[in-house]
Amino acid sequence: MKLSKMKKEDIELLSYTNIAKLYLEENKKSMNTADLFKEICKLLDLSERVYQDKIADFFQSMTTSKDFVLLPDGTWDLKANHKVKIVMDDLYEEKDDEENEEEIDEDSEGTENEEYNSIDDEEEYAEEDLADLTILSEEELEDSE
Repeated sequence: MKLSKMKKEDIELLSYTNIAKLYLEENKKSMNTADLFKEICKLLDLSERVYQDKIADFFQSMTTSKDFVLLPDGTWDLKANHKVKIVMDDLYEEKDDEENEEEIDEDSEGTENEEYNSIDDEEEYAEEDLADLTILSEEELEDSE
């Protein structure tokens, strides 16, 4: 339903975020928080004092609503008007297997701790460390305190 065709009494029953959603749908342009809330206040015939008292709450409602998105230029728009596109190709470039092997060899040559250089060696090393551990019952723990 369009705000311009609604009665003031019907608009008053809506939340500020619902009014903002209808306003943005109708006007098809993004707006900053202050201007958008001023338009809502005009529609509801709210005073400047109410505007000042409620704008922070309006901003919080906008940020927590799933219907809106804050654009980089500081304006609000409907999330339905925007799509998120993630391009993974630019973030990660696949390397040849040879390049990966060279990097592994270079990394392992300069390490300070050369006791293990592969996952298998690391697991054996960890098992050796755990061999000296003893499992205590709760009674033994209490007695040792």
